[in-house]
Amino acid sequence: MTHLDVQGMTCSHCSAAVKRALEAVPGVESAAVDLDAGHASVTGSAPIDALVKAVVDEGYQAAPAS
Repeated sequence: MTHLDVQGMTCSHCSAAVKRALEAVPGVESAAVDLDAGHASVTGSAPIDALVKAVVDEGYQAAPAS
């Protein structure tokens, strides 16, 4: 499982957009987004840089969770 810190989400529409963007990345089996915590969890074989790019392309900031 890969965990990302996501910034810029302010509503459920934002978290749904991030979830859809992550699920569209090849190799992603499932994605879950926690709006309140600003985190996303992804299962699958997608490389983390592709996940971060998908979130950034959607208009949010993302980084590997520390």
